[in-house]
Parts: sequence; C-alpha cells; structure tokens
Amino acid sequence: MTDQLGPQARPQEPWRQRLVRTLLYGRNVDRTAKARARIGLAIVAFAAVYAVIGGRLVMFAIGSDGPSARRAAQQDAIATARPDIVDRNGAVLATDVKTPSLFAEPRRLIDKDEAIELLTATLPDLDTGEVRDRLLSRKGFVWLKREMTPKQQQDIHRLGLPGIGFLRENKRVYPTGNEVAHLIGLVNIDNQGIAGMEKWLDNQGLADLHRAGFATDRLQRPIELSVDLRVEHALRDELLKAKEKFKAKAASGLVVNVRTGEIIAMVSLPDFDPNNPKEAHDPDRINRLTTGVYEMGSTFKAFTLAMALDSGKYDLNSLWDARGPLHYGKFAIHDDEPKGRFLNTKEVFTFSSNVGAARIALTQGVEGHKAFLRKMGQFDRLRTELPESASPILPKRWAELNTITIAFGHGMAVAPLQGVMGVSALVNGGILIPPTFMKRTEEEALALGKRVIKPETSEKMRYLMRLNAEIGTARKADVKGYYIGGKTGTAEKVINGRYAKKKVLTLFTAVIPADKPRYQLLIMLDEPQSLKETYGFITSGWNAVPTAGNVISRIGPLLGIEPRFDLPPSDRQILAASRLTQ
Repeated sequence: MTDQLGPQARPQEPWRQRLVRTLLYGRNVDRTAKARARIGLAIVAFAAVYAVIGGRLVMFAIGSDGPSARRAAQQDAIATARPDIVDRNGAVLATDVKTPSLFAEPRRLIDKDEAIELLTATLPDLDTGEVRDRLLSRKGFVWLKREMTPKQQQDIHRLGLPGIGFLRENKRVYPTGNEVAHLIGLVNIDNQGIAGMEKWLDNQGLADLHRAGFATDRLQRPIELSVDLRVEHALRDELLKAKEKFKAKAASGLVVNVRTGEIIAMVSLPDFDPNNPKEAHDPDRINRLTTGVYEMGSTFKAFTLAMALDSGKYDLNSLWDARGPLHYGKFAIHDDEPKGRFLNTKEVFTFSSNVGAARIALTQGVEGHKAFLRKMGQFDRLRTELPESASPILPKRWAELNTITIAFGHGMAVAPLQGVMGVSALVNGGILIPPTFMKRTEEEALALGKRVIKPETSEKMRYLMRLNAEIGTARKADVKGYYIGGKTGTAEKVINGRYAKKKVLTLFTAVIPADKPRYQLLIMLDEPQSLKETYGFITSGWNAVPTAGNVISRIGPLLGIEPRFDLPPSDRQILAASRLTQ
C-alpha cells in the first residue's frame, strides 16, 4: 500500500542532510555499490599491512640481526676498515679479515638465566658475572665476545637462542708475526691504531674518515713502507742468534739508507707478536731504538773527530797527547789499551782512544762542542712517523768535564736512531737527512736535508771508518767484497748511580760500502756475557762486530750491493789525493 502512494507520499529529507549527502557521494550515486568497494579496499589495505608484519617476523626468525644490530653492523664495517700495510716490495705486513663477533639484544631474550647458562657453558672464557650484568641490562644491544672463531660461532648457532646474534667485523691480522712488530705496532679491539705505524695511520686522518663514514675497504689504498721484509728477517735472525750466544739481555739493529734516510729494517729484541696484543704490555719489550735513550760509547768519537776536522784547524795527521791518563780535578780519563805516546787523528779513531778524543773536544771548547752536536741533530727529540720516541738526556749544566766525557760517548744519552741519523750525515757527503719509515727518493731527501759538514770532511770520515775495518777495532766485521767501514762502541751502564764495568752496552755502526756509502747498519747488544772464544772480553769488537759481519754477508745481496774484490786500501781507494791528508 505504501508503494501505491508514489514518491509524493515519501517524507521530505531535510535540506541539510541532502547537502551533506551530495558533498560526500555526489548526485545519482549507488551508495550500496560504493560501500562494497570501500569495504574491499579496507580488506586489501589490512592484508598488505599484515603481510609486511609477517615478512618482518620471518626475517627476524631466519636472521640474527635486529634493527639495532644491523645499524651497528653498518657503522662497524665503516669505522673499522683499515688499509693494508705493505713493505717496499709489496709484501703484506698488516691486513683486515672478516671475523664474527657475538652480540645480544637483552630486550628480546625470553629466558635470560637459560641464555647465561648456555653461553658460558659453550664459551668457557666468558666471565659469568659480566655476561649476567650485560644481559640483565635494559640496553637494546650489548657485545658479548669480539672476534670469535668459526667453530665458536657454529656452537652458539646450535643453541638457537633468540636475541643472540653475530656481526661480521674487520679484524687486523699481521701475517709476519713478530718480524716487524715494533715498526708496525698494533690496534685495539675496535681496530683503532694504538702504537707504531698503525697509530700514525690514524693520526694522518684515518680516524676522521672513519667518523665521516668514508673509510670503506673500497676507498683505501695500501700504505707502502720503506722497510724490506727480507732484510728485516735476516737482521732479526742474526740478532736472535747473537742474543742467545752472548746471553745478552736484549739485542737491537737498524739498517738505514744513508742517501734517503729510509729505514730498511728495524729490530728490537725481545719483541712481541701483534696478533697477541697482551705481549706488547711487557715493559721489557719496548722499542729500544726509538723509545730508549743510551750513552752510545765510542761511536760518539766519530762526531768528535768530525768536529775537529770540519773546523779546518786539524787534519788526519795532527798529534794528540795520549802518553798517559787525562786528569781533570779528581777525575782521570784512561784508555783501555794505552799506547803511552802521542797519537795522530787516525790512531785516535782506530785505537778508540778516550784520552785522544777528550783532548780533541777540549780544543773546540764547550760551546763549540755543544753547537756541533746540536747541528748534528743530537740535542732535540727525534720525530719520525712512529709516535713512540724519547728526548735525549743532556747534562743540566754542561761544563768542561761534560765535554771531556761526551767526547767518547759518556754523560749524554740519545735514542739509537738519532745517533744513526748523525753518523749517516758524516758519511753521505755531509747532509743531515731526517729518517723515515715511508718510501722516499734521493731527490726528496735532499730537499729535506741540510748540510752540516763539508764534503771533504765526510770523505775523511769514510776513510777513517774503512781504516778501522782494515787495522782497527772493526776488523771482525770486514766481510770480503763489501768494503765496509765502521766504528765500535762499548758503554758502561749506570747501575745505582755508578758505572758498572761488567754490565755494558756494546754497539757497532757500519757503512756499506765505505768508499760510496749506501747503507748504514747498527748492531746493539745489551749486557752481553764473555765467552771462552772471546777470552773473557765483553767489548764491542768481540760480539757486536762479528754479529754485524754475519748480517752484512746476508743482507748485502738483498740490498743489491755487488761484491768487489781486490780493492786497494782506504788511503788509495777513498782519499785518492794527498791533499786530504794535509
């Protein structure tokens, strides 16, 4: 009956409702179809949301990295990437490898007590109390163990613990082990350099690149050092043998290119394995060549004689009174093997006369002596790429007595590398070149160097060093074919404020070859003991010198030095002109 009333009988819709309906749905729209479409759209939207949630749950189930772990992994991969370090021939000395590290997300752990029990049982080296503290914390991410082995990772995976996962980190490894330990240094658990060239590398901007996120593996080129691993190995091997043979407390050695200042090899024993950082904390394993300072004994006589010769007032034939001890106040300076006569400059060097060296230094005066040693780089702390270095120990008040003793190497202590730098200048033509552990050309070295003595003075010093190997204290190091020169040194150590005659530091510095030097070798033995074959002697000529001879015979071919036989004596091969003896 209602249908028969027609449209005119339907109640009128208020105009406000008509307006709202028109704005929402428009005119002549099927509202039923519209509703069905909207319900379908809502179903699709909810299905998509649940699909995303389900996908994320699957990812959490099959992967060990949560959001915080993933972010940490990305940051870690950037922050710990380091360039390879290689020797001058490309041999790898330090590199990065990927290694798993164990982490936990305490908020995701279901049964923390069970996790603690299982983890500490699987990894006995974990500290139970420390693991408990970390897992009971409210942090979203904590480290449990860095740098794990693949087997340890597999054992933890088998536990199936939620909230426990692994990140792949960069771990620094040193394929050569102890070989170049003091030179390379090492890194901490976060792959940050803490010693040696590794620390220098961070100080050069690597740490800043890490923080900026640019130091990725793809952006880093190998760092080429000046060291030659072959020479390093030979030097270390001979020093190990000498240390054992002479029962020395320590043994050290350097090989330096006198024309460029490049360090070709550097060994300080006892050393350590940078793959086992705990060894580096032993105070006896310091780098004695850069962080130790020592009285260098008679090797300092080279500076004393060069000072007098360079002054132009004295020559190789000048005479010095060595008829008896030199008395100064209550002190008396003696020679180990007194000759009881005047000695010429050549004999002061070859006989290693303390009296002669002291008298030579006195002719130059205190201020002249100080000025010369300062010019030779012996007064200031030597700076190289290695962060570890020590300042020289100088007299608080430098008087004549100090000049007398320092003339023959007592009363002033320097880092051995510092002394080597000065001796290189004495033989390379008179140019003081700062040493470096990076590759450098002769042209670059000359641009950095400064002239400290005359070329003719340098020629006389090469002559004296060669003469010393022919007839003096360096005879046991005269390897046939290499025409070496050198200077010995034996310094009594200071024990409880007094010099101990039975505890000495023996040194020998050699130049190869003496007529046209290319390399300098330093050998240093700390407290060597006498042997039957040394007839009870502990001086340098009986231990450091023959050790140097063994080293030279091995490294000569490696350094490209071609043996030359039947060369004339030093006066004809080096001096070659009578004017230099005047």
